[in-house]
Amino acid sequence: MTATTLRRPGFWTLTRERTVAELRIFFREKDSLIFVFLFPTMFLLLFAALMGSMDVTEGMNSPIVVNFKQYFLPGMVATGIIYTGFQNLAISIPVERDQGVLKRLRGTPLPPAVYFAAKVIQVYAVSILQLGLLLIVARFVLGIPLPSDVDSWIRFGWVFLLGAATCTALGIAFSSVPRTGKSAGAVVIPVVLILQFLSGIYFPFSQIPEWVQTFSGFFPLRWMAQAMRSVFLPDFMVSQEPGGTWALGTGAIVMSAWLVVSLALALKTFRWSSRKDG
Repeated sequence: MTATTLRRPGFWTLTRERTVAELRIFFREKDSLIFVFLFPTMFLLLFAALMGSMDVTEGMNSPIVVNFKQYFLPGMVATGIIYTGFQNLAISIPVERDQGVLKRLRGTPLPPAVYFAAKVIQVYAVSILQLGLLLIVARFVLGIPLPSDVDSWIRFGWVFLLGAATCTALGIAFSSVPRTGKSAGAVVIPVVLILQFLSGIYFPFSQIPEWVQTFSGFFPLRWMAQAMRSVFLPDFMVSQEPGGTWALGTGAIVMSAWLVVSLALALKTFRWSSRKDG
């Protein structure tokens, strides 16, 4: 009689299965669906309705005007990335930890790398769907012009990939800060709001005091938003940026630095059990 050898599924098979589970959990949660997935599109529609008649370029020496809703779009693209990567993970992981989900997963043969890989893929998948919806609404509902040249979309691609990776690593690292799952939202959401205001998401960045512009330069959201403005706004709008440049190289360095530091912190501080479990 021959014994049947059971082979454990490979890494990518396990990752695929876990990613499907993560996506199902995300889209079944009404809070995640509304406040993470739909929020950037809802805010774009709201600000377009309230301030759609305003021009950001009033007073500038340019015959071309940029409507406020067009200026607002890059900020909402960057916001969508930080919501899906940082805010979503920094809140959902502590909840999973409190509910004992992480402890149970740690006790199974599932490799920890599979859990984290599934989280990363989930962030990218949700972000792509979210940004697709945002850009469709921007173009076909609000009539905002989108880039027509390949270079702009290549720039969009690398900023999206780097920004999403940075926000994902930040979210995993920051998930150890809230003491409980219940307090996670109260800890994480104010951080995101402060970063949004510092980074000029809700108003032209040139209207922010210089010291705030300098201070915001330490954080990745400012550089994501600025890089996205280089994608979605006319070239002459670069004159409204600090130093009259998009500073894409500096932005890439800052985001990469946050990515490396966040990964190191996540590896050192991530907890599978809640504090009450010791």
